[in-house]
Formats: sequence, C-alpha cells, structure tokens
Amino acid sequence: MTQNSLSFLKGHGTENDFVIIPDPDNAIELSASAVAKLCDRRAGIGGDGVLHVVRSAAHPDAAHLADEAEWFMDYRNSDGSIAEMCGNGVRVFARYLEHAGLVEPGDLAVATRGGVKHVHLDKSGDVTVAMGRATLPEGEVTVSVGERSWPARNVNMGNPHAVAFVDSLEDAGTLYTAPPFSPASAYPTGVNVEFVVDRGPRHVAMRVHERGSGETRSCGTGACAVAVATIRRDGADPAATGEPATYTVDLPGGTLVITEHPDGRIDMTGPAVIVAAGEFEAAWLTETAFA
Repeated sequence: MTQNSLSFLKGHGTENDFVIIPDPDNAIELSASAVAKLCDRRAGIGGDGVLHVVRSAAHPDAAHLADEAEWFMDYRNSDGSIAEMCGNGVRVFARYLEHAGLVEPGDLAVATRGGVKHVHLDKSGDVTVAMGRATLPEGEVTVSVGERSWPARNVNMGNPHAVAFVDSLEDAGTLYTAPPFSPASAYPTGVNVEFVVDRGPRHVAMRVHERGSGETRSCGTGACAVAVATIRRDGADPAATGEPATYTVDLPGGTLVITEHPDGRIDMTGPAVIVAAGEFEAAWLTETAFA
C-alpha cells in the first residue's frame, strides 16, 4: 500500500459479500456516500456491506467494549447506513482477522453495535458465532407484497426482523424494494423481512430483504430470527422443553445451522471465505465517493 492508496479485501459468508477495510487506528473517514460507492457493483468494488476493521479502543462507538474485545466491526449497509449487527459479517470479520494474522483459530470476541459477539474459528473452515438471545416484542405485525399480506413474527436479534411463513418463496416477489409492513410503530427505523417455507423436519428455506441493502444472498441474523420463529411455531421452545433446538436454514447463497439453547443463547454456524485483496486510489474515495 502506498501513501496514495488504501487496502481492501473481499469476503463472503454464504454469498453475503462484503468489502473489508482494514483501519486499526480509525484513520479513514467513511461517509455514507463513500460506503455506497465502495459497495456499488458497477462503479465500485461491490458488496452487500462494508466491514470497517477498527480496534475497539480507537472508535468512539466501541471504546467502552475495549476491555472485552480488541476488535470492533464497524458495519455499514450497502446504502451507507449504519447497522447494529450482521451475522454473516461477523463470521467474515473473524475470518479476516485470522487471515491477517491478528488472531489464531479458536475463540475470540468481536465488538459490534449489538454488543460483544463470541466467535469460534474452526480449523475446518466453519465459523460459529454466539449470537446472543432473541427478544420477541408483543403485538401483531403484517408484511405485504403487492395485494397479498401475511402475519409475521416480530423477532429482534440486536436488529429488527419480521418473519413471515409463506407457501412458496416466489410469494416474496422481486424484493427490489422493502416489503410494506404494519403497524409502522413496530419498526420505527425499518426492518429486515424474511419469507420462509418448510423443507423438512427442522429444515426451512428463506429469502430476505435486508434493511438498507435490498435482497441479499444470505442474512445471518435473519437466519437466527427465522429459526427462533419456526421453533416457536413448532412448539419446540428450548426454555419449555429443556432441550436445545437445532434447525437447518437454507438461503440462496448456502446453508446455516442455528441452535437455540434452553437459556436462550443462539449459536450460528456456517462458512466464511476471503476471496480477494487489492488496493484502490485514496483520491477516488475522497473525490468521487464524497462528491
């Protein structure tokens, strides 16, 4: 890397892809327009979001977590908006830290705006993230596509989700735009919407419109929300049965395995891959992205 260039990497988790910007000292200013340009698939590098890699102590949003986690995932959606968490992003973030020689395989902690996430890097290639506990806000929610509407389960995984069970994944339509929901008060800052079908015992498939990114090939927190909603629908709540519940969730980009434990802890396991590394001109970021 020269004075006039900035380093980046590309990675994906079940084809949810990210531009990775290493910046340990939080020296790079990433405006919303800069992030959107980086994520542009024609005029930029291309991705569903940006993983800004910063030491927790160097970032005002994570300094209070520095004693628990050295590294902070400053995550941005592809439109430049800030998100609390990204489950696939955490796996790819952890894989990058290993790839860069900053951590060893095994257990580590990652700071996010949704709290500290504990990660296990398996030498086989899979990454398991302790995703915390879901909350299920009260109240009825409805999501719509065209003239059709479905009841949805309100699940919060550190970010908001509306999970709707449908007859066919084609019922979700194109997902070019965010599916309308009601009441508006249920999600004052928008919502990730998942459409779900059954594939077999403890096995479902989903499509998702991610808030701020559109339809993506995968969504880790969405897969967790889908598993939680399906577990409740199936009457398999681990808090009631005393037994963990493990569900397989198929997404367009691959498969994730979600386990909810009797104490409410949720683990998500899936692949994470670094696919490329390169440089871009710093002037492009400042002159083009900020224009």
